[in-house]
Amino acid sequence: MNNSNVLWKTLLLAAVLVAGALYALPNVFGSDPAVQISGRDAEVDAGTVGTVRALIQREGFDAEVRTETLDGSERLLVLFNDEDEQLRARDLIAAELDRNDYTTALNLVSASPAWLRAIGEPVFLGLDLRGGVHFLMEVDMVAAIDSAEERYVADWKREVRSARIRGTNIQHDDGVLTARFRQVADRDRMLEVFRENDSSGGFFDTLEFTTREDGEFAWIEANLSEQAAAEERRSALQQNITTLRNRVNELGVSEPVIQQQGLDRIVVQLPGVQDTARAKEILGATATLEYRLAVGDRTAWAAAERGDIPAGARLYRERDGSPILLSRDIIVTGDQIKGASAGLDQQSGTPAVFVNLDNVGARRMREVTQDNVGNLMAVVYIEDRIDMEMVDGEPVETVTKVEDVVSAATIRDVLSHRFQTTGLGSQEATDLALLLRAGALKAPVRIVEERTVGPSLGKDNIRQGFLSAIVGLALVLVFMGVYYRVFGLIAGFALVTNVVLMLAVLSVMQATLTLPGIAGIVLTVGMAVDANVLIFERIREELRAGSPVQTAISAGYDKAFSTIADANVTTLLAAVVLFSLGTGPIKGFAITLCIGILTSMFTAIFGSRVIVNALYGGKRRKTLPI
Repeated sequence: MNNSNVLWKTLLLAAVLVAGALYALPNVFGSDPAVQISGRDAEVDAGTVGTVRALIQREGFDAEVRTETLDGSERLLVLFNDEDEQLRARDLIAAELDRNDYTTALNLVSASPAWLRAIGEPVFLGLDLRGGVHFLMEVDMVAAIDSAEERYVADWKREVRSARIRGTNIQHDDGVLTARFRQVADRDRMLEVFRENDSSGGFFDTLEFTTREDGEFAWIEANLSEQAAAEERRSALQQNITTLRNRVNELGVSEPVIQQQGLDRIVVQLPGVQDTARAKEILGATATLEYRLAVGDRTAWAAAERGDIPAGARLYRERDGSPILLSRDIIVTGDQIKGASAGLDQQSGTPAVFVNLDNVGARRMREVTQDNVGNLMAVVYIEDRIDMEMVDGEPVETVTKVEDVVSAATIRDVLSHRFQTTGLGSQEATDLALLLRAGALKAPVRIVEERTVGPSLGKDNIRQGFLSAIVGLALVLVFMGVYYRVFGLIAGFALVTNVVLMLAVLSVMQATLTLPGIAGIVLTVGMAVDANVLIFERIREELRAGSPVQTAISAGYDKAFSTIADANVTTLLAAVVLFSLGTGPIKGFAITLCIGILTSMFTAIFGSRVIVNALYGGKRRKTLPI
């Protein structure tokens, strides 16, 4: 037995070392504070670059301006030497560019050379290292179920009209979908119609029905089935996650973390964001629009204030407090708006929101306006406003649904895909356009936890975290070198290689490194050296037993392998469970631990053996420096 290396093993180790060093190298250069400009309703072109470059020169900033392609679109980056200049420049650039056309945001950009950036990016830094805000948001599942049941009202009315059943009253009130009939026979016929048309309405697939008689009326009552309610909750959570992600993109936050926690909560982490109030306002807002036809005239509206409200109508208030009757039937809602931008009305010069409808909404708008030219159409602005009230000395959060008629204008022509809405303030129009572009929340969300991490704390965490990792690695290297001599140095090289490979894998995965992640790296260093200790002690035992040097080397690696594999596999399984069931910091710890176990197995067993074989394999020796 001569322990000589096979060529492919040497080549494999060399290839892994080179690739690992290249992908880990961007982390050595660190990041520069930058201002990122990306297109919203306009492209980042040469004109944009010229405008920003002229501004930078005029204000005397020492900055680098460059463009990059991200997700198929151009973005403009302005790199600075310190964060004070970055913050001041962001405000100036945002004021110079049209906010409807461009998003201006703070960012951190890799300071590595261009050729290295083409290979890979450094590891992202998490909230606890970079600073920013953390929100834990709870989805109002009761409102989600109510909204889902409310959607059946229009379907039921359509079925009743088709069946020519008169004298019915269909509504959703107090969490129950009800239909009131004057005759039991009409109610039973309606149930039969529901069964016959179930393929189109899906009533019996998603609703649970009960019937009752109360005096002169017969009733159908329904609620979502358990299966349908569970699916609606899941859908509400996933759609809200998508909407929040779109809103974060509109804010221009780089490297956000938006993920599900439990059955009804969402974690939102925004690294680099310090304006907590603005982030809360945009993330938690539920503003949307509804377009409805006006009913009656001002005489009827005044009568409605006294309680005389005709069937099929609702009483609303305009912003000046005057009453207006609107149809209960909605023409289009915010869900059917696929694009929006804020601007100025060309005729009046007042703020306006320019709305683009999807095909379904455009067809509905065209059908309604075609039949109602000359009539009034109102725009209802709906918002859930959160207020704090003191109850028994404790602050209690209350949510108030506000529905204002922002405009009521005569339909002059047939409307379709694109039109404008006026009657809003300047900031209100800008915020509403942002929310409509990002999409409406399927259910209201409430912020139940809020934390702000300052950038100085992030710097301290980075310094202390990496210092702990370096000190731990240095102590291990010193101990191994003193105790195992040359073999200890080989183990030290394997440890350093292990850390490099971990950083390389994290960079390739574009993972986010947090303090728990650094803890996982430190723990992996300790576990990696355990493998070498087991191997080296086994070699020592073989030498003490009189085995030849080559036999001792082979036996040391072969016999220790099963013990090392058992220990690492059990730890790997525990890390996988942590990653599957944990959230936030626990996932960060688990992912670095999983990567570290796999890379340490490679470096401690395969890598160190290739080096030992290269130094001592096939040579006649009586002893080993171990």
